Amino acid sequence: MIPPRRVPPKQPRPHRPTEAEEILGTEDASLLDIVDNLLNKGVVLTGDVTLGLAQIELVYARLSLLLSAADRVLPGENPDFIERHHARHELRKRRALAARMPRRTRA
Repeated sequence: MIPPRRVPPKQPRPHRPTEAEEILGTEDASLLDIVDNLLNKGVVLTGDVTLGLAQIELVYARLSLLLSAADRVLPGENPDFIERHHARHELRKRRALAARMPRRTRA
């Protein structure tokens, strides 16, 4: 009688992370962590809208929406809202004043 061969147990394959796990990470995360991560990296949502009447397309629109944290889009902005508001207000006043002044003509 031939003794049965001992077959070593199969080693489980290493888990390849999915694309979502690569972006969000594999650790447990709360909804707040996920939203924070998405806003830091940025998300683009795209879609198409078609308005029609009697199976005739009248209006077609392709929409894209960028969701990102403001400091990622405008990295040089002053984080203080009040100072930023006053600086923009002063800039608008200077531009309005410059638009009212007559331009000098060259001789």
